[in-house]
Amino acid sequence: MGKTSVKRAFKYRFYPSESQEQELLRTFGCVRLVHNEALEAGTVGWYEQQRRVSYGETSA
Repeated sequence: MGKTSVKRAFKYRFYPSESQEQELLRTFGCVRLVHNEALEAGTVGWYEQQRRVSYGETSA
């Protein structure tokens, strides 16, 4: 017989202090900005130049 794998899930709750909450909001805001800029670069690259923008290009 074959091996059987058991999948498990865990849920965690996080209660940040006010200073931690502000730092998390700032960090997530920066991450969102970078992500949206990368999406925009890919969209512009495709519709204006008919080329794909690689991860290396957006990472640079």
